[in-house]
Amino acid sequence: MTAVVSSISVLILTISILYLSNLSSLHAQQGGFSLKLIHRDSPGSPLYDPSETHYQRLYKSFRRSSERAHHIHHIHHTHYPNDIAAKVQASGGTYVMNFSIGSPPVSTLAIADTGSDLIWTQCKPCDNCFPQDMPFFDPKLSTSYRDVACDSEQCIFVEGRNCDATRSCNYKISYGDKSYSYGKVGVEKLTLESSNGRPVAFPRVVFGCGHQSHGTFSKKSSGIVGLGGGKNSLISQLGSSIGGKFSYCLAPLESNTSTLNFGTNAIVSGSNNASTTPLLTGSPDTFYYLMLEAVSVGNNTIKYDETRTLGTSDGNIIIDSGTTLTMFPPEFFAKLKEAMAAQIDATPIPDPEGFLGLCYKMDDKLKLPKITMHFKNADVELKNVNSFIAVTDDTICFTFKENGSGAIYGNLAQLNFLVGYDKEKKTLSFKPTDCSQH
Repeated sequence: MTAVVSSISVLILTISILYLSNLSSLHAQQGGFSLKLIHRDSPGSPLYDPSETHYQRLYKSFRRSSERAHHIHHIHHTHYPNDIAAKVQASGGTYVMNFSIGSPPVSTLAIADTGSDLIWTQCKPCDNCFPQDMPFFDPKLSTSYRDVACDSEQCIFVEGRNCDATRSCNYKISYGDKSYSYGKVGVEKLTLESSNGRPVAFPRVVFGCGHQSHGTFSKKSSGIVGLGGGKNSLISQLGSSIGGKFSYCLAPLESNTSTLNFGTNAIVSGSNNASTTPLLTGSPDTFYYLMLEAVSVGNNTIKYDETRTLGTSDGNIIIDSGTTLTMFPPEFFAKLKEAMAAQIDATPIPDPEGFLGLCYKMDDKLKLPKITMHFKNADVELKNVNSFIAVTDDTICFTFKENGSGAIYGNLAQLNFLVGYDKEKKTLSFKPTDCSQH
């Protein structure tokens, strides 16, 4: 049997941010830069728990996937008043991101979440805040901080916006696990360091300065960086400077590093082995939507025609680097599971944790069928590393799962693909890549 990688696909983005007196601009780097990613459960991660076993961390990532899928479904089917913008779990972010903010720059660490848009960090004064290891950001000490006016265009797209007595823009954001953050909206300089060691500064990034925050946040972080598709996410705010382009290449755990690219560095080239599908819009615009037409298991092609569960007639599946597993509605997953089991010459065994739906005893003679995802105009052929994962020393399980509602294309299915987003051309590309070498 082809080797099945027993990696945990939940990742953490850790970027060492340094202050240099001569900050380079994005244009000085020819319109592109890249950042390094490491796995959330790698020993080098701030969130690594040495008391847990590899498989305990793996199942925790599976459960976060299930909870995340539930909250994404809840967002699509619930109308929230403007003062409460419900998002996915605050503690379930795929990455943490270390960046600097302000002038002089202050290094801070935040959960990077593809299921959120607003960037926010805890600020002084913080009257009712969760404890954090690093100092609180003090906007009064930064020469580049400015409050955002309530009637400004920058305030219009802020989640849970409201005005105070000084006509300053405030935000109020709540999450699916009842965590929350309230505070002022400001503009500030944000600095990232590329993988070549040269900082990239963005002078006027809209963010939330949290003065009341509480919930399931880690004391090693100070807030959230939204990486979704909405107007105030980091991706959207960098928009014109990166040409609307970003990509990532997610490597298995044993390679230690993965890559996130922006601008010209994010271009997916090579038409011979790259496939491109439309990047669609939906509601809410935080998420990235695709059109999935069918899934093939070997020579058995199963049509996928679900369009109603995501609240949009255009896209029927969300691609999300923050969800570990690939999720499907129960009826379709049952067809997929049946087709998979029919083509594997072995007897299924129960998942030791009772969480995944199709497992087998590891055996060198075990042959797994090829899975192909048929997106509109793009056929993406998966490897065993994408479709099965070792959950014990002698058990492997199918990485697709039912979630009771709409479909999500998770990050295990994206391992060893360069996945490129072009928001200007409204396309998404897949290119098989050895991400450990990218």
